[in-house]
Amino acid sequence: MSLADWLHLLLFQLSLSLLAVGGAITLAPEMHRYLVQGQGWLSEAQFSASIALAQAAPGPNVLFIALLGWNVGVSGAGHGAHGALGLLAGLLGAVLCVVGVLTPSSLLTLFATRWCQRHRERLAVRAFRQGLSSLVIGVMLATSWLLARPSGRWREDGLLWLLTVVSALLVWRTRLHLLWLLAAGGLLGGLGLV
Repeated sequence: MSLADWLHLLLFQLSLSLLAVGGAITLAPEMHRYLVQGQGWLSEAQFSASIALAQAAPGPNVLFIALLGWNVGVSGAGHGAHGALGLLAGLLGAVLCVVGVLTPSSLLTLFATRWCQRHRERLAVRAFRQGLSSLVIGVMLATSWLLARPSGRWREDGLLWLLTVVSALLVWRTRLHLLWLLAAGGLLGGLGLV
């Protein structure tokens, strides 16, 4: 791969960053279009294997982007580039892809959070934050529904619904951190109560 190819890869990842609404995995179709169909840097099998391996591994959802970058780098180094050259090219590809995807969205989050903190007394900012709390409650209900449905207990298990309603009310009416609610739910599940 030439310097221009590496630059195009970085610019492409930078441009995708703000489109990752719903998580990094939502970028997979566009990455496929660019990496496999457009540039030909990866084969269909390499692309699919990269996503499958990254999703099977523990860790953040964004791992597949690093693995795709790794494979682009190793492929770009050529078939004869084993050892140090292949390793360096793979690392460069992984770093460019991850930095490209994470930087714009992280900066936007940082600046938006700081701006909202400075202007927290404005009516629009307060309304936005209250709207987000309703969204969190809705997402918690949807998640509860999806997690309870496969077990077949969603219709008859009143304790599960009570836990869902109590959790939603606690999120809505208190400043209790969500991790405490997750821990409490895990403890109740571990004890076999829900």
